[in-house]
Amino acid sequence: MTFDLKGKDTQSNARAGVLTTDHGIIETPIFMPVGTVGTVKGVHQRELKEEVNPDIILGNTYHLYLRPQIDVLEKAGGLHKFMNWDRNILTDSGGYQVYSLSANRKIKEEGVKFKSHIDGSYHFFTPENVMEIQRSIGADIIMAFDECTPYPCDYNYAKRSMHMTHRWLDRCISHLDKTPLKYDYSQAFFPIVQGSTYKDLRKQSAEYIANAGAVGNAIGGLSVGEPAEEMYAMTEVVTAILPEDKPRYLMGVGTPINILENIALGVDMFDCVMPTRNARNGMLFTAHGTINIKNLKWREDFSPIDEMGMTFVDTEYSKAYLRHLFSVNELLAKQIATIHNLGFYMWLVREARKHILAGGFRTWKDKMVKQMDKRL
Repeated sequence: MTFDLKGKDTQSNARAGVLTTDHGIIETPIFMPVGTVGTVKGVHQRELKEEVNPDIILGNTYHLYLRPQIDVLEKAGGLHKFMNWDRNILTDSGGYQVYSLSANRKIKEEGVKFKSHIDGSYHFFTPENVMEIQRSIGADIIMAFDECTPYPCDYNYAKRSMHMTHRWLDRCISHLDKTPLKYDYSQAFFPIVQGSTYKDLRKQSAEYIANAGAVGNAIGGLSVGEPAEEMYAMTEVVTAILPEDKPRYLMGVGTPINILENIALGVDMFDCVMPTRNARNGMLFTAHGTINIKNLKWREDFSPIDEMGMTFVDTEYSKAYLRHLFSVNELLAKQIATIHNLGFYMWLVREARKHILAGGFRTWKDKMVKQMDKRL
């Protein structure tokens, strides 16, 4: 994997780059639609390519490990072939999902024992076997196994957890060096900065991760309930330390406003379930604010879903029609809304890139944040 910086904003730390893997080019800043179980929920791969057009999507190690299970993915030739996706894929390590199973998991130095949310069976993740699982899944970018701490988090717990994440990182790297590739393309490995919302811990962790010398780096443990200002403060601490010539991935973030503010702080890559999950509940993101399409006010609004026309659904269907589909619980409603929201997120990061390269990103970002912070 290579990463080339193509431009920087003069009034912020925003940057535009090109990340290249064996499955193609990723222009940054980038948003990665979440394809948890081998699909971006509710969207055909053809529509995903033609309308949303992301350079990369995300898969989830925990969920893919449980279903369809690793032997199936290996027999298929990896996740790319299994789901018929010839572009880039990133897999997280499953650490966040294990964190979310707080009542059904036990963390110790060796790894994490957890109970499946599907059938209650017990499983054990270690830094070593998570590397092997991600080799078998075959994503282009794979993540270190870490512990994601909750918010709020006691300082001493956050400190112990951070040091354990660092020890797990060393074990990941050691095992990865001994684990051959499963398929005919390379995989890039990203370690993860932790440290909760404590600046001194974030600084320590960022320094440790930077010294690991990986081709890219991730920031974890944010967007877990902390106020946005704390998220931005932690991101600013970390991006000041992580190498400038390597991509920076902020995991699980976030709202359109969160994304623009973190781009301004020097982040290159994002993922979040918000555009797809909110779409299924009738919440649409636009450049002028959010729309609850289920509201009565849209009942006789025959204007396009979004006149900017970022995807075919935006101009082919009216707000009144989409509201009707939700009111009768038609499955197509969720599909239309999902394509719109993903299209909007992709438009947003690509517009950000244009303004970084052309100059004036900061002014554009400030205007967009004000516009989007409204309920229509």
